[in-house]
Amino acid sequence: MLSALLCDMGNVLIRYDPPHFLDRLGITDPADRELLLGEIFASPLWPKLDSGELDEPDLEAHALPRLPGRLHSAARQLLYHWDDPIEPVPGMASLLEQCHAVGLGLYLVSNASRRQPEYWPRVPGSQLFGGTVISACHRCVKPQAAIYRIALEQFRLCPEECLFIDDMEQNIQGARALGIPGFLFTGDAAALGRCLREQGVPLP
Repeated sequence: MLSALLCDMGNVLIRYDPPHFLDRLGITDPADRELLLGEIFASPLWPKLDSGELDEPDLEAHALPRLPGRLHSAARQLLYHWDDPIEPVPGMASLLEQCHAVGLGLYLVSNASRRQPEYWPRVPGSQLFGGTVISACHRCVKPQAAIYRIALEQFRLCPEECLFIDDMEQNIQGARALGIPGFLFTGDAAALGRCLREQGVPLP
């Protein structure tokens, strides 16, 4: 019997799309876009935010000297405010409300920096979650087994009674290695709803 959903955040609950973030800032020059993406989101240091080895000021100190001064403001905006505004994945907040209403536990398991709690309250549906496991806070990242074990232990969950929802296959495989069934999310909340109904969840 399914009792809990373990949810990823980026591209499951909210849109995470670095080129789109550049669009929002009006950065259209291809060379500038390549520079910003390369020094921020595609930097080899970016994953260290998720692992908790670095924080945003560390990446800022590394990136700004490598960028022309005219791009410094945009770089800071991308580092500290890529989440402004939050863009929810269509249909997910409503589906989470339905899941919560029928008694499913909701828990976040996300690769994110230590800044995540600053914007988490602005994510639609976040108030329905019983807890979060943020990679940077635990110094382990998906698909490492440790982060799934932390979630199971912290929330006292049985692996076989959970469904892990993520947009990356390697993270799904990491959960399955611990006996947690997974659902590869492609942006279609209705498809997830159908999957849950097939598993006996009495959604409307």
